[in-house]
Amino acid sequence: MAYDQVLAERVRSVLCGRRDIAEKKMFGGLAFMLSGNMCCGVADSDLVVRVGPDAYAASLAEKHAREMDFTGRPMRGFVYVARQGIADERELQAWVTRGVAFAASLPGK
Repeated sequence: MAYDQVLAERVRSVLCGRRDIAEKKMFGGLAFMLSGNMCCGVADSDLVVRVGPDAYAASLAEKHAREMDFTGRPMRGFVYVARQGIADERELQAWVTRGVAFAASLPGK
């Protein structure tokens, strides 16, 4: 599965300047890893955000967010955000920041 290169570049621009971020091919797309833990990524034309189990229900209630069901079953703690939900840089930054905050709460790998 290909992923949206333009969206990947937009995510890179939000994360620029951080030395603790690495990129890794995952889920048929691209994952951004913070100290070895996935924080966000790009799958097809969607943003993938790791929000964690505590913020999962609230994140799903937001417009343009849906369950990440990559394996055919929902992956609790991860959401897809459709293109319409990240149309401007402020929206994209807010979602990426959520993923970074959750990943930063985990022990590094």
